[in-house]
Amino acid sequence: MARPRSAPDLYLLSKVSTLYHLRGQTQQEIAVRLHLSRPKVSRLLQEAQDLGIVQITVAPPQGMYVEVEARMEERFGLAEAQIVHVDEGQPTELLRRDLGTAAATYLSRTIQAGEAIGLAWGTTLSAMVQAMPPVAATDVRVVQTLGGIGPPEADAYAAGLVRGLAQRLGASAVLLSAPAVVGTAAAREILQSDPHVQSALRLIDELDVVFVGIGSLRSNPVLTDGQSLPPGLYAELEAAGAIGDIALRFFDAQGRLVRTSVDDLILGISAEQLRDVKRVVAVAGGREKEEAIAAALKTGTVDVLITDQITAEALLRGSSPSGSPGAGTGSPPGR
Repeated sequence: MARPRSAPDLYLLSKVSTLYHLRGQTQQEIAVRLHLSRPKVSRLLQEAQDLGIVQITVAPPQGMYVEVEARMEERFGLAEAQIVHVDEGQPTELLRRDLGTAAATYLSRTIQAGEAIGLAWGTTLSAMVQAMPPVAATDVRVVQTLGGIGPPEADAYAAGLVRGLAQRLGASAVLLSAPAVVGTAAAREILQSDPHVQSALRLIDELDVVFVGIGSLRSNPVLTDGQSLPPGLYAELEAAGAIGDIALRFFDAQGRLVRTSVDDLILGISAEQLRDVKRVVAVAGGREKEEAIAAALKTGTVDVLITDQITAEALLRGSSPSGSPGAGTGSPPGR
C-alpha cells in the first residue's frame, strides 16, 4: 500500500525560494547552508512554483510586444514573430526603416557560419541592408533569388541589395544576372542556359534562409507602373483573384497559389522552392499590406514574420479585408 503523501513543508519551501530567487544564492550554496542535498533543493524549488509560493512574471519594457508575438506564433503557426513599435499614422518611409532595422537585428542574431542566405527585392529589404551593421560571418553566401525588376539604379534593385548585404557580412555575393520577368518563354530558356544564371539558380535549392517582402497587388508600384510586367498581366491577376505576392509568386485571399501566364516568364525562386527553404523570413507591415500579409500567412510559406504592432493586432483581430486569418484551405504553395 502506498504511503500517504506528507503535507508540504511551507516554511522550508519559502526559505529555499527566498534564498534562491531573492538572495541570489546557488542551489549548491543553499544545500550546504540548510544541510540538504542539491537534488532536494531543486525539487523544493519546483514544488514552490507548483504550489504558487513562487510566481515568476516577465515585465517587458515599454515598446516590447512579447505577448502579442506569442499569440501571433500560436495563431499562425510561426516559428517566430518579431514586432516593432510604430506610431499611429507614421509615414511609410519611417515604417520601412523601422522594419528594416528589426530585420537587420534578426539577421545579426541568427546568422550561422556556412549559411546560404537568399534575398529577394523591395524597399523594406533595402532598409534592412542599409541598417545592417558589419558582421564577421564565416563562409557565408548571399544569393539573389529573383532577377532584376524595376530600374537598375533603384535602391531596391535585387543585385544591389545582394552586393550590399554581402559586403556588410564579408560574404560572397551570388548574382542572378538576368531580368526577373522576360518577354517570352523562349527567352527564359536561353537565359537559363547561361552558366552564371545556372549557378545562381542551383544555389536556390541550397538556401538555409531567405528574406522576402510581401507585396500587395493594389499598392505595389512595380505591378502597376505598366513597364515592369507584361501588358495585361495586372488585369489577369485581378481576374484570377490574386491579392499579393512573395517574390512574384502570387496568391489569393485564402493563401492559394494563383497561376498566371507570367509564371513561365519569371527567372527566380519558384513557389515550390520557397516551400522547401528551411526558413522563410518575411518583412512587411502597414495598413495597405494587412490584407496581403493575412493571405501570405495562410500559404504556410512564412516561418518568421517581422512586422509592426498595429498590423499584428489587426491580423489577430481578423480585421483585415481578407477576413479571419488562420490556416487556409485548398492547395497553398507553402508548407
